[in-house]
Amino acid sequence: MSDRAAQSPAHVVAISLAALVGLWVVAARLGNDPSVLPGPSAVWQILTQEAASGELQRHLWATLRRVILAFSLAMGLGLLIGIALGMNPRLNRWFAPWLVVLLNIPALVVIVLCYLWIGLNEVAAITAVALNKTAMVAVTLREGVHALDRQLSDMSRAYRMPALTRLRHVILPQLWPFIAASTRNGLAIIWKIVLVVEFLGRSDGIGFQIHLYFQLFETGYVLAYALSFVALMLVLEYGVLQVWEGRATRWRTA
Repeated sequence: MSDRAAQSPAHVVAISLAALVGLWVVAARLGNDPSVLPGPSAVWQILTQEAASGELQRHLWATLRRVILAFSLAMGLGLLIGIALGMNPRLNRWFAPWLVVLLNIPALVVIVLCYLWIGLNEVAAITAVALNKTAMVAVTLREGVHALDRQLSDMSRAYRMPALTRLRHVILPQLWPFIAASTRNGLAIIWKIVLVVEFLGRSDGIGFQIHLYFQLFETGYVLAYALSFVALMLVLEYGVLQVWEGRATRWRTA
């Protein structure tokens, strides 16, 4: 089955999400305690109130800005490192253990160390998030390079294709599926790490608001702020990333 065929149609996604909301309604009614699990209508009311006051937009943008910056840094560094290690076996032998170390250091440890070494500022927050994702991107792209068609590479060398031209027309088209996968997984992971960063040491953002209302035992506000960013990620996933991934992998079934 092709990647595009595996993607769910819009009506299936809508029905699936509606079923999830339905389960939420049932769970809230069975629990019969709005302070523990408020229903969707109560959370929606909180969302509209926060949006009307401007607080929701302010904190949503703060988190989104950190996600964009950290994601761009992680993807850029991971792309360069992954391609370099994949194309140079000697380099890979020496630095592959570094990637294993970075992959296995808990995200919380990296966040705390960045705050201790750099300070409680934006640079530390974005650096911590980017470091947690860079190794994963690098490993994915390295494996993508290992999966390249050797016959195409040999042909490009036989025709003495310049390095940049070979990268653009031979290597990158074959790597697009791996880049797309890294993009989707990266966004899903990075925004969760951003919440932890904001929870521990920022004065704005979705994570900061979740921390605030956690201390006040306001479950409805915690759900409202968390689901607001989940909704944004759903729009990005089905409106942008799946379309891009389908186009990136179209050559496989052409």
